[in-house]
Amino acid sequence: MAQVTGKAFDMGLFGRVMTFARPYMRIFYLALFLTILLAALGVARPWLIGKAIDVYVINDDPQGLLYLTLLVIGILLLEAVAQFYQTYYSNWIGQSVTIDLRSKVFSHVTGFNLKYFDKTAVGTVVTRCISDIETISDIFSQGLLNILGELLKLIVVVAVMFAISWQLTLYSLVPIPFLIVVMVVFKNAIKKAFQQVRTQVQRLNAFVQEHITGMSVVQVFNREAEEKAKFIEINRSHRKAHIRSVWAYSIFFPVVEILSAVSLALLVWWGVGGALEDKVTRGELVAFILFIYMLYRPIRQLADRFNVLQMGMVGSERVFKLLDVKDRIEDTGDVREGIRGNIVFDGVWFAYEGEDWVLKDLSFEVKKGETVAFVGATGAGKSSVINLINRFYEFQKGDILIDGRSIRDYDLSYLRSQVAVVLQDVFLFSESVRNNATLSNPSISEAEVRSAAEAVGAADFIEKLPGKYDYNVRERGSMLSVGQRQLISFIRAYVYKPNILILDEATSSVDTESEMLIQHAIDKLTENRTSIVIAHRLSTIQKADKIIVMDKGRITEQGSHAELLEKDGTYKGLFDLQFKEG
Repeated sequence: MAQVTGKAFDMGLFGRVMTFARPYMRIFYLALFLTILLAALGVARPWLIGKAIDVYVINDDPQGLLYLTLLVIGILLLEAVAQFYQTYYSNWIGQSVTIDLRSKVFSHVTGFNLKYFDKTAVGTVVTRCISDIETISDIFSQGLLNILGELLKLIVVVAVMFAISWQLTLYSLVPIPFLIVVMVVFKNAIKKAFQQVRTQVQRLNAFVQEHITGMSVVQVFNREAEEKAKFIEINRSHRKAHIRSVWAYSIFFPVVEILSAVSLALLVWWGVGGALEDKVTRGELVAFILFIYMLYRPIRQLADRFNVLQMGMVGSERVFKLLDVKDRIEDTGDVREGIRGNIVFDGVWFAYEGEDWVLKDLSFEVKKGETVAFVGATGAGKSSVINLINRFYEFQKGDILIDGRSIRDYDLSYLRSQVAVVLQDVFLFSESVRNNATLSNPSISEAEVRSAAEAVGAADFIEKLPGKYDYNVRERGSMLSVGQRQLISFIRAYVYKPNILILDEATSSVDTESEMLIQHAIDKLTENRTSIVIAHRLSTIQKADKIIVMDKGRITEQGSHAELLEKDGTYKGLFDLQFKEG
């Protein structure tokens, strides 16, 4: 796992970032060539201006001065074209790396088991997938190649300065050791500030995402003022982190300007005297003044580019930490056929954490085409049973068999394609009714969707919607009632033609009229397929082939509705209680 090293530049992290640039190395090398060309062209202009003064101005040669001026203009035009393509290609590489890396991270995240999301804020994952990866793209568009270009420019400038006059060069470079010290201090300060900025951005994203999703709770309990106060506190922490980076910049740049002025003063002090004594030509002195500006401008930009690189390194640390997370279901199975619907739990033990067992030595069988219902108090382990069938979580002991094979022998994608789950809390996307039913699967036709809607009893309400099957249900299906959202989830299960159907509290949050519609949909869906139903309303499961009563992770009773009533046990007590309440 990638660790926060505290280094300004981590070669290990950078190597991992560069693996994503490999498909675009031809463009990268072209951008690198243009960077080198720009470094050479930038130095050529001051040198030519110095020559123009010494050769053509002093000797009063307007023709030669004209030719040299045209040459400088040509170099400027060439530099402009090279700068355009260098900027375009470096940004193009950055965006290409971004799309590949973001796709890989998203694919990796969708493979996590649900345990990871139980303990990780959604806003944190969003920050990793969006803004942290954006900083990595800046490594290419604003960081790496620009740093190389500025370093090359510095090297070439200093080499040319020494070639013209080593004395002038030494006087000009006197402040450089002080500048190096300032840069080291600045680099360390800005690295820490950027890490704090990313942390606060993560906190902001997590808070905003969570509170917008739970806005109804905030408003129902009149918590707007209190939650606003919390947000202001987090926002202030974010501002403080940014101010720390601004503070470092506000000190560094004035210091660079002062040292630049000192270099220029030393150059003028010694150079004017040298020019008077004919040790230095006037053209060389003018060229050196331009070189001083060229020397310190890359140094200022280097600091800025280096900080972009640091921000990219901080972002890559976080992104690669996410990519190194192993909280995922190992998909080692290779069986892609044969699921008919016989399910066997054989001595299954399961815990979300350590040995805090939620299921304890659980054994039961569901035969193909049967409907088995689970009942019990909250926390009895009912939902854990259905989470294990789909391999959303991994059990620790025992085995789960489908048609005589361990579920770990099946290809994970194939296994889940054969199991449909209808949950109590239906999640709908901000899409049309049709796309929510098919999950935008092009292989499912509109005729199949309409047929499914007719079968589960949802066609009547859909036909009354504006736009009918094209009606946008908005985020989480907010424009529909609970019962309508539930019916759409039944259409979704129906069109995917699963061999195993799981219904988790499908009627617990709806009114009596909607319950009748949903019960009809359940009857239609469970025909000729293995069905596992979790329900609190016992009236909805009386037709089940088998009812299993659970308590604290164990089976306490099982049998048909009539058999369990005759036993006069836990189920009979629950049934009598609900009947009296009714």
